[in-house]
Amino acid sequence: MRWVRQLHLYLGCFFAPLLVFYTATGWYQTLQIDRRKNPAEAETLASKLVAVHTDQIYPAAFANSWSPALFKVLVVVMSIGLLLSVLLGVYLAFRVVRQRVWVWLSLLLGVVFPAIILWIGAKR
Repeated sequence: MRWVRQLHLYLGCFFAPLLVFYTATGWYQTLQIDRRKNPAEAETLASKLVAVHTDQIYPAAFANSWSPALFKVLVVVMSIGLLLSVLLGVYLAFRVVRQRVWVWLSLLLGVVFPAIILWIGAKR
């Protein structure tokens, strides 16, 4: 049990900065109306960070071309690490909480609530 907690802790700490970055730039993209289709159009820092989010490159005036391959590998590893960390967190929740019904209820609400929000937002 101790190694599960440690693995969960270190995975979370290692991937936290990248997850915060992707959450922040995704949030910006969700609220931003003016979306640039070409990374070369990115002029502001926010636009450049969005290009990292969407194209896995950082637009720079000095670059002739980009290779997002290594960053894509990092994002895949981050995704696997996040999935593993989330699963470990759910496992720990079931191990630590005495009344597991609350864990099940939280998981159920985590699925149902977004589905309801999407359903409400569907235009008829």
